[in-house]
Amino acid sequence: MSGHSKWATIHRDKAVADHKRGKIFTQLGRAITVAVREGGGISDPASNFRLRIAIEKARVASMPKENIKRAIQQAQGLRGGQFESVTYEGYGPHQVGIIVECMTDNHQRTGQEVKNIFNKNGGSLARPGAVSFQFEKMGLLTISKSADSQELILKVMDIDGVRDVEEASDTIEIYTQADQLEAVRIALEENSFQVTSAELILKPKVTVVIAQEDKARKVLEFVEKLEELDDVQKIFTNFDIKK
Repeated sequence: MSGHSKWATIHRDKAVADHKRGKIFTQLGRAITVAVREGGGISDPASNFRLRIAIEKARVASMPKENIKRAIQQAQGLRGGQFESVTYEGYGPHQVGIIVECMTDNHQRTGQEVKNIFNKNGGSLARPGAVSFQFEKMGLLTISKSADSQELILKVMDIDGVRDVEEASDTIEIYTQADQLEAVRIALEENSFQVTSAELILKPKVTVVIAQEDKARKVLEFVEKLEELDDVQKIFTNFDIKK
């Protein structure tokens, strides 16, 4: 079960995990729509940070400009249904903390689908706040690695607003306070770093270590079942798989 020791490799983003192109675009479109609505109807990315992040992720995924425009129009009430964001908290197998972020036009349907997966696969839903207190909202940026990754990390650590830096397989992960994400992104680009992604995430304060392969497989299968739901956007969890 190697390769799952870092929490960031376990935090599951449907836009990355699901390779079905149409499904990815649907989810990205919902994220853009909700970003506009929850940003007070502001459709200018320069004035709506959450929208700017959503559009950037859509561009990275090669989402057509027309799809982006359509998602913004939907938020403005010009087309389509009403999507809203909703979050569910609970515990998976072996008391692993799970936070599921969804975008839906039917809360009852989505809630029942999420509940069924928890109930039928060794988990249980919890009241709001029962799990989220174990996580911290942070900004996460990634940049490409260079030949001398240690020198690169030292340079990044000198930038104001950077709280922590971790080395992943092919990227450098940079953590910031949630409200410092945009400022750090700008600073990185001004220092000639190529930012490959920027998003707000929930990082666990303490992890649950899973050492046995059968237990690890059960937890991963549980998360995968949640990923299969159309309304699920992101899943954050606090398990740490060890060999």
